[in-house]
Amino acid sequence: MRGMKRSGAFFLAGMERFGMVDSSAGGRTRLSLGKRPGDELEQRELTLGFVPLTDCAPLVVARELGLFADEHLDVTLSREPSWANIRDKVMMGALDGAQMLAGMPVASQLGITAVRRPLIAALSLGLSGNAITVSRRLFARLREQDEAALARRPCTADSLCALIDADRQAGRPPLTFAVVYPVSSHNYELRYWLAAAGIDPDRDVRIVVIPPPQMVARLRAGEIDGFCVGEPWNSVAVQGGHGHILMTSDQLWRHKPEKVLGVTQEWAERHPLTLRALVRALMRAGQWLDDPAHREQAARLLARSEYIGVKEASLRLPLGEQLVYDPGTPAVAHPDFNVFQRHAAMFPWRSHALWFITQLYRWGQVDTAHDMAAVAAAAYRPEYYREAAEALGWTYPRIDYKPEGLHAGDWQLAQAMPEPLSMGADVFFDGGRFDPHDPVGYLESFAVAAPRVTLETLRHMNQSRPSSAAHALGKAGDGTS
Repeated sequence: MRGMKRSGAFFLAGMERFGMVDSSAGGRTRLSLGKRPGDELEQRELTLGFVPLTDCAPLVVARELGLFADEHLDVTLSREPSWANIRDKVMMGALDGAQMLAGMPVASQLGITAVRRPLIAALSLGLSGNAITVSRRLFARLREQDEAALARRPCTADSLCALIDADRQAGRPPLTFAVVYPVSSHNYELRYWLAAAGIDPDRDVRIVVIPPPQMVARLRAGEIDGFCVGEPWNSVAVQGGHGHILMTSDQLWRHKPEKVLGVTQEWAERHPLTLRALVRALMRAGQWLDDPAHREQAARLLARSEYIGVKEASLRLPLGEQLVYDPGTPAVAHPDFNVFQRHAAMFPWRSHALWFITQLYRWGQVDTAHDMAAVAAAAYRPEYYREAAEALGWTYPRIDYKPEGLHAGDWQLAQAMPEPLSMGADVFFDGGRFDPHDPVGYLESFAVAAPRVTLETLRHMNQSRPSSAAHALGKAGDGTS
């Protein structure tokens, strides 16, 4: 039997609520988005991988609500234990595609993955959803250091820096933090947060890789002092009394990019119609998820053992835009903690790919100079989103690159079709700004970094062959109306 059992009740209730059901034709229920050319698809039976995290929701919803089936796709969802499994199985063809870390396609195009097979991001799967959590023991030590600092939001790592200095002078071993994968946004978020306080992530602390579902057990066992991971694992740690949330990814960088739909470049070229069908189904799933009335139903779906397999309460809070930062304290409102479709959340911005490239260079993960705009253009493919958005009647960006750090609140993207597009805040907690015109200048702005390529070499490479996409952004300005 292919796929996981689909609930008819979930399917009908969700579709009727969202106005996607037509019950005319003799009382037979059908979706009302027109015919889908199933006979033309290159491949109907697909296996997509996911890691048990809240932001696998678009895949689960598309499966459970029949959105894949509406595109004539028979999709099996394969729960994978780690991001390394996702990477290897997609590259080797054991999975047709997957929920994927946003940095994975970029790393593959740079040729720094174990298997040299280029990946592409055909779609973003949402914005934000991560947090930095520390153990009860470390939290108690930080509270002794500066209790008032822990109560401020966003919470900086300044008190942690003072504690690390004290530990060094006392001859204590460095603290250990965990991230989910070397090229994950979690790694870069943790490093960004630490470095903003003057902590060198490669010298002052120890950073290890642990798969998301194992984070809480390792924290409880005392093997690590903290972690950066996606939900629900931060909430699981807090609700179990094992940890305290210090910083969320949305507090670090408002509406930051997170996961993508990743496939190999070869698979995309061999299955263009199938990939377009996948993109349409997942975009509609994201739209359904961003209706607040659907979040509780989404939590019930994700809590099932074949998906995330945790208590619904651990999912209802973040999906309901609330977080509990400390054990035994009330939930705090956290608007836009998970954004799946609003603010062009599913659009794969090439400027986001470019930001990830800067982080790969900042932390010495690349030792060769590349044309960064060319790598971003190869890794992120927004044309699939635009085509689907036009078919679905959605407004979509006309540009591929936008600056970050300019908007403290919602704003309007003028360069959109067929009308301006509502966008979310994009500020960094430290006031930083990212200009995709000048990624090397952005790298030069960091006091703490460990590049293996000189910035002079990198600037020469990126000045000699300016991309047409970057030139188009120059005409567009900062994208505000």
